[in-house]
Amino acid sequence: MRRYFGRKLLIYGLTFFVAVTINWMVPRFMPGDPVAGMLARARVTQPEAVEAMRVYYTNLFGLDQPLWKQYFNFWAALLQGDFGISVWVFPTPVATVILGAVPYTLGLMIPAVLLSWVAGNRLGAFAARRKLLDNTVLPVGYVLTAMPYMWLAVILAWGLGVVAGIFPVAGGYSFAMRPNWSLEFLGDLALHWALPFASLFLVALGGWAIGMRNMIIYELESDYSHYLAALGAPQRLIRRYAFRNAVLPQITGLALQLGVLVAGALVTEIVFSYPGLGSLILKAIQNQDFFLLQGTFLFIVIGVLIANFIIDVVYVVVDPRTRAGMAGAAA
Repeated sequence: MRRYFGRKLLIYGLTFFVAVTINWMVPRFMPGDPVAGMLARARVTQPEAVEAMRVYYTNLFGLDQPLWKQYFNFWAALLQGDFGISVWVFPTPVATVILGAVPYTLGLMIPAVLLSWVAGNRLGAFAARRKLLDNTVLPVGYVLTAMPYMWLAVILAWGLGVVAGIFPVAGGYSFAMRPNWSLEFLGDLALHWALPFASLFLVALGGWAIGMRNMIIYELESDYSHYLAALGAPQRLIRRYAFRNAVLPQITGLALQLGVLVAGALVTEIVFSYPGLGSLILKAIQNQDFFLLQGTFLFIVIGVLIANFIIDVVYVVVDPRTRAGMAGAAA
């Protein structure tokens, strides 16, 4: 088992290095000049002052150095926990800006991912055993899983926000309120959270339900299920074994779909102007904020890698065949 997790950590380490390198490269190949954007927002008219500010900011951000040196300086600062200074909200550190948005993204993604996975698997398992439910779940699941996240988000915002007026359609909380731990603020926070959560939950729910429904049918038609039925085993026991075997590919699917789910969450945040990492990425692109963009991507990469490693650990725990294989390899 130690060798197995050692290989996994090595793979994750290489993936982290490549992903962070690409994240550093992408902003620098974007069109535009972040320093020029800062000067334009400052609205300075005197040429001498403009030139002095240009030299100062270029030197401050290290943009006057060759690209190879900027790259090594980036890794040196990163290993010290320094993500740089944001161009958009200068002189606020990038880490401070990101930490202000992380709770919104995590509070949106974690419940949506976990609840959709659990509910979708249960719904798909029930649909595989009941024809009436199957005739309902299957077409609805196909419709939901085929919907782009942003499309469903727009439909929910228009239907339940603009037309019905039940939920707010923008922001993380009302602009007239200040963040605190009062019940009034938490209730307002939940209202703004509801529609982004619903759009992520419903799209993911359809995919998990269809996958589990198909896996349960496959497992119930397998040889061991027929053998247990021939021995007189109760259907409840057969279905329990079928569910335990069918859930293993769903765990693997969760690891494979994490990147798609993260991308869907970021786009959904932009649709609802939700103050998470998705909105930060949009602001960073609009303001050519290299440092905020690469810092946000870095946090997403780390989060996805950690989540995948946790899923690998869970898979080893729930699948005895994997443990037996590792024990045989060690012997």
